[in-house]
Formats: sequence, structure tokens, C-alpha cells
Amino acid sequence: MRRRHWGVLGSFLGVVLLPLLLVALYLWLIAEDRYSSTTGFTVRQEEGQASSELLSGLAQFTGGGLAHDGDILYEFIRSENIVRRVDAELDLRSYYGGYWESDPIFALSPDASIEDLHKYWGRIVLVSYDEGSGLTQIEARAFDPDMAQKIADAIVTESQEMVNTLNDRAREDAIRYANIELEETQQKLRAAREALTKFRTRTQIVDLSADIQGRMGVMNNLQQQLAQELVALDELSSSTQSDDPRRTQALRRIQVIRDRIAEERRVFANTKVPGTDEDYPTLIAEYEGLTIDREFAEKAYSAALAARDAAYANAERQTRYLATYIHPTLPESPEYPQRPVLFGLSALFLLLSWSIGVLIYYSIRDRD
Repeated sequence: MRRRHWGVLGSFLGVVLLPLLLVALYLWLIAEDRYSSTTGFTVRQEEGQASSELLSGLAQFTGGGLAHDGDILYEFIRSENIVRRVDAELDLRSYYGGYWESDPIFALSPDASIEDLHKYWGRIVLVSYDEGSGLTQIEARAFDPDMAQKIADAIVTESQEMVNTLNDRAREDAIRYANIELEETQQKLRAAREALTKFRTRTQIVDLSADIQGRMGVMNNLQQQLAQELVALDELSSSTQSDDPRRTQALRRIQVIRDRIAEERRVFANTKVPGTDEDYPTLIAEYEGLTIDREFAEKAYSAALAARDAAYANAERQTRYLATYIHPTLPESPEYPQRPVLFGLSALFLLLSWSIGVLIYYSIRDRD
């Protein structure tokens, strides 16, 4: 063999075989066994909630959807906030730091900060979330079975607390928005009624419709007289000549009645209402507008009152809850580290690295 071949062989021993030997010694002789506890849950909603929301008009206040709650829960489990809470309960830094001397690669540094613990959290807690079904599955790893189960159970407890917090916020928002809406509709209803009262005080008319009907009595009588005279004229026309004096008198009375009706209409349309500078058509338009505003305000107030009552009714029960479909398991045998897998990946990485290095060496050598 040539000298360069011995160099390639030596590099293979130093870059591939020796590191692999160290990896194997560490995995099978030094690395501590780790156990895995699994739990799974989803956010559920009580039956009948959707129909009550439709009836009360509170769907816009009381939720963002269960899928949205699942997204929040997924981010919460991976956040530093839950790491602080679980660490305060189980003293994670002391537990995982206690294995530092015997297993420095898979353990946590004894003087780790909360940021270091948060990064390490991603190695010991694996979160799987399906957006379609809303199912969340968690795998917690520890150096003994009991601790793995305790971590999984703590995550479930903290997740339930987060769901309860979301419930409380949704209830508070629903009640607050319903009370705000009710107060606004009360103010609008009060303003509409005050405007109608001011109109009645200004015009001295309690019921404009009744006042108009009274003033239209003369015109109604004239209309009845006109109809009677027209009937009488028809009877005379069928039994008398065209030059009969009675027909002439009947036509004169009909014309007088028609002129009187036209005059009454003109007076009604143009005469100012006593105590005001406005005529009846103007007052009628104003009165109808005020009446419509009051009726609309009354309906809006009734709807807001029903929504407020529904908000308080929904606040009396928990609308969302955490449904655990896999309770935290207690492992019996270690699953990690996966020694054959890690050894194979290490061998593949070292072999590829060595091969690339050899190719680069020969490429540079051939150019020279």
C-alpha cells in the first residue's frame, strides 16, 4: 500500500471507528436508562352550548372555537411559563441535575438557569398536536418511572388550569360585553322616550293620531254628505228631465261640498298648530320618526336584556373542559436512549463526514 492509502486508512480509524467506539462505550456503559410516560387529552365543550349561544347572540363573545383553544394549549405546554410551574412543583433542576456526573450528555447542568431548563424541556417533553381532530398527545421522559408519570400528570393539571383560565376570561368578557350592550340600549331607549316626551310637551298633544282623527271629523262628515248627494243626484237623473230645478240644486250642493272639502284639506295642510310654528304634515313626520326610534330602542333593549340573562346563565357552568383520553402511564421498562438508533445515526454521520473529507483531499491533490 502506498503512503496516501495508509493516510486514508488512518483517517478512517481516527474519524470513524474511534469516535464510534467512544459512542458505543458511552451509550451502553455510561448513559442512564430513561423512562417515558404518555398522556393524551383534548379540549371539549358541553353539549347544548352552541344552541344557547345562537339564541342569546353571544357566540361572538364566548369563544374562538375549540381548535383555537387547542392551539393555545399547545403553545402553553411548550412555553417557559409551564416549565416554571412544573419546576416549582417537582424541582426539575435538582432532579435532572443530579444525573450530571453519571450522564452529562442526557442530563441537565446543576447550575442551569430557567432558560436552560426551558431548552432542556424540549428534550424531555415531546408534544404532538393534531389540528384537525384537536387531540394532544404528550410524552414525558425521566430517569425513573415515577418521575416520568409525575411530569405527565403535572402537565395535565397545568393544562386543566389553563382551560379554566380561558373559561373564566370568556365568561368575564361575555358578561362585560352583555352589560355594556344593555347599558347602551338603556341609554338609547331613555333618549328616545325623552325625545317623544319633549315633542308632546312642545306641541301640547299627547297622542297626535287621536288629535288628527278629531280634526279630521269635519272632513269625514263632508265626505259622507258628498256621497249622499251623489246618490240622490243619480236617483233624480233617472226620474226627471235634465232641466229639472231639483237637479240644479243637487249639483249646486255637490259643488259646495267639494269646495268645502278642498278648503278643509288646504287649511289642514297649511294651518299652524296652536303653540307651534309648524303645520300638521311636518308634525306627523316628526312624530312618526320619534315613534319608530322608540319602538326600535325597545326591541334592542329587550334583545340586550335577553343576551345579558343568557350570559349570566352560561357563566354558571363550565363551558369548556379538558377530556383526558390517555391518563399518564407508569412505564415498566426504559425506552431511551435508543442505543441502536443513536449508534447507527452516529455511524452514518461519521462515515459521510469522512467520505466527504477524503473526496475533498483527493480533489485538491489531483489539481496540484
